[in-house]
Amino acid sequence: MSVTEPAGERTVRNHPGAALPWPGLLALAAAVFLSITIELLPTGLLPEMGEGLRVPETLIGLTVSVYAFTVVLTSAPLVAVTSRIPRRALLIAVLIVLACSTGLSALAPEYWMFVAARVVGGVAHGVFWALVAAAAARLVPDHLIGRAVAVVLGGGTLALVLGVPAGTVLGQAIGWRAAFGLIALLALVGAVVVRLAVPADHAGASPTAARYRVRDAGFWQVILVCAVTAVTMLGQYAVYTYVAPLITDLMGFDAGAIGPLLFVYGVAGAVGLVIAGSPLARHAVGTMIGSMAIAAAALATIALDLAPAVSVAAFAVWGVAFGAIPPLLQTRLLQAAPAGHRDAASALFTTAFNVGIGGGALIGSILFGVLGVAALPWLYAAVLVVAATVVAVATGRATRRQSAERSAGDAAPTGPTPPPNVSA
Repeated sequence: MSVTEPAGERTVRNHPGAALPWPGLLALAAAVFLSITIELLPTGLLPEMGEGLRVPETLIGLTVSVYAFTVVLTSAPLVAVTSRIPRRALLIAVLIVLACSTGLSALAPEYWMFVAARVVGGVAHGVFWALVAAAAARLVPDHLIGRAVAVVLGGGTLALVLGVPAGTVLGQAIGWRAAFGLIALLALVGAVVVRLAVPADHAGASPTAARYRVRDAGFWQVILVCAVTAVTMLGQYAVYTYVAPLITDLMGFDAGAIGPLLFVYGVAGAVGLVIAGSPLARHAVGTMIGSMAIAAAALATIALDLAPAVSVAAFAVWGVAFGAIPPLLQTRLLQAAPAGHRDAASALFTTAFNVGIGGGALIGSILFGVLGVAALPWLYAAVLVVAATVVAVATGRATRRQSAERSAGDAAPTGPTPPPNVSA
C-alpha cells in the first residue's frame, strides 16, 4: 500500500528553505524530558521509597524494569488500536495519563498499588514514544528530519543530565512523594504546552496506518533498523548497568569519581546528540556506522586498562559516539517508513529499544557474575562491530539494487517499438 501526502502539503514541507518550527519541537522536547524523568525517577530515590513503601530497595529498582517491559508488551498493539485518533490529541491524552499515573504513584500507600500505577505509566510511555518522533517528522520537511529528531531527543539527554539528578535532590529534600507529585503537575503543564505549541493534524494529512505489514513500503528496512537497535541497546545496557564497578574495578578510580564521570558521560552524550542533528550527520547511515566504530574503539581502549587519563578520554569518547547513535537510528527509521506508517514503525522501534534495555541488563548480570566486569566492554565492542557491518552490507546491497533499477529504467525504450523491417 502506498501512502502519499497531498501535493500542497508536500510542497510546503519539502521546501529547501524551510526553517525548524522551534515552538513545536521544543514543546515535544519538554515532553520527552518529563517522560524520561518520570521513568527513571525511582533510581535515585531507592532508599527513601523503600522505607516509605516498607519494601527492600531491590523491589523499588524492579519497578523500572516493570515499566520498560510494559512498554515492550503494549506499545505496538495500542498504536494500532488508536490509529484513527488524531495524533496531537492522542499525544496530549497520553501525557495526561502519564501525569495521573505519576500522581497516583505519589499517593500509593502500598507497594502493589505503586507497581500498578507504574504499569499504567508504562502503557502511556510506550504510546508516547511511538508518537513523539513521528510528530517531530510531521513538522518539518524530509531533509530536516534528522535535526528535528535530535532537538526532540535532546529532552531525553537533558533528563539524564539534569532531570533525574534534580528529582533525586528534590526527593531527598522534600520527600519522594512530594517529588513525584511535583513531576506529575509538570507533566500536566507539558500537555497544555503541547496543545498550544504543536499544530493540529493537517486536514489533508496522510492517514495513519493501523499496522505495518510485510508488503508495505520500507517494511524490511524498518525491521533491519529495529533489529540493529535492539542489539545495540542490549550491548549498551549490558555495560552501562554496571558502569559503577566498571569505573572502580576496571578503570581504577574510587567511588567518589563515579558521579563526576557519569556527568562527563552525560555531557559527552549531549555533544553526540548535537552532532547527530548537525550538517556533519547529513548522511545518517554513514555517520551511524562511524559512530559505532568509534564507540567500539573507545570500549576496547577502556577494556585494555591503560593509564587513567586515557581511560577517562575513552570514556568520554564512548559517551559522544553513543549519544549520536539512537537519534541516527530513529532518523533512518523515519526516512525508511512512509509518512502514514511512521507511528507504527516508531512503535516497533520503541519495542526494540526497550527489549535491548531489559535484555542488556539481564545478559550483563549473567556475564558480570561469570566473567567479571572486564569482559563487558569487549562484548559491547564486538556487538557494535557486527551491527556496523550489517548496516554497511545492507546499505551497499540497497544502493546496488537502486543503481540497477535506475540503469534498467534508463535503458528501457521511451516510445512505441517500431515494427521490424521485413523488406527484402
